[in-house]
Amino acid sequence: MTTLSPENSLSARQSASFILVKRKPPIDKTEWDSFFDENGHLAKSRDFICVNILERGLHPFVRTEAWKFLTGYFSWQSSQDERLTVDSMRRKNYKALCQMYEKIQPLLENLHRNFIETRNNITHDIQKLYDKDPLGNVLIDKKRLEKILLLSYVCNTQAEYQQGFHEMVMLFQLMVEHDHETFWLFQFFLQKTGKGAGAVQSLFPWFCLCFQRAFKSFDDVWRLWEVLLTGKPCRNFQVLVAYSMLQMVREQVLQESMGGDDILLACNNLIDLDADELISAACVVYAELIQKD
Repeated sequence: MTTLSPENSLSARQSASFILVKRKPPIDKTEWDSFFDENGHLAKSRDFICVNILERGLHPFVRTEAWKFLTGYFSWQSSQDERLTVDSMRRKNYKALCQMYEKIQPLLENLHRNFIETRNNITHDIQKLYDKDPLGNVLIDKKRLEKILLLSYVCNTQAEYQQGFHEMVMLFQLMVEHDHETFWLFQFFLQKTGKGAGAVQSLFPWFCLCFQRAFKSFDDVWRLWEVLLTGKPCRNFQVLVAYSMLQMVREQVLQESMGGDDILLACNNLIDLDADELISAACVVYAELIQKD
């Protein structure tokens, strides 16, 4: 059974109430820096920061660093010096994985049919990505993207490549500067959002693929994902987000007596969703469930 228990009563009340007032500006660089002391240790509680992310979101200039805490790339208890050491270690580990992959690639090509099939799927998906902004500037490096996805597949047997992963990694590549950051953020993101009951795991691939295409902008996707990473207002909040999305097509579903595939198609046809509106709707559902309990 899917768990929707509150992380604490304060965040449950706040998540229900923040929809009724005008949302405060997102956390900017100055405020983010004020959360840490002179040695880089947190001066505010993790819970305080996560509730604020739920209610307000993150300014783009803060997102890269904040996501490293939210995913587990950095420990919430670490100092600035410790984070520099961890980042250096992750860079070295990524380089070692790349060297290992280059050595075993011929073996994989000759002995593992799944590898060839997965590589072809990755290549096909990446080629379909539109990699330029409205002005024609190239946004992403498709070769680097393909390398990260193949390396992720080879190194992580518990997370087989699924359609939509290429778009997820693209969003991480747009967020950070270096390939090792993209790779490890993707790994930690999968670990944080892929856990849970079977019902949640079966939701996840559709959830990621659909929501990336349904929102107004990349910022909306990042906004939703960072809320999910906070664990606020409850675990498996994505289930309530998906439920709120289904409510948008409820009348159509009932009028046309739709089955499962048709319902998914109707959801996939939703466009220009606003992340804050969807999060607010899911928080209302959560508050109603808590009130009933």
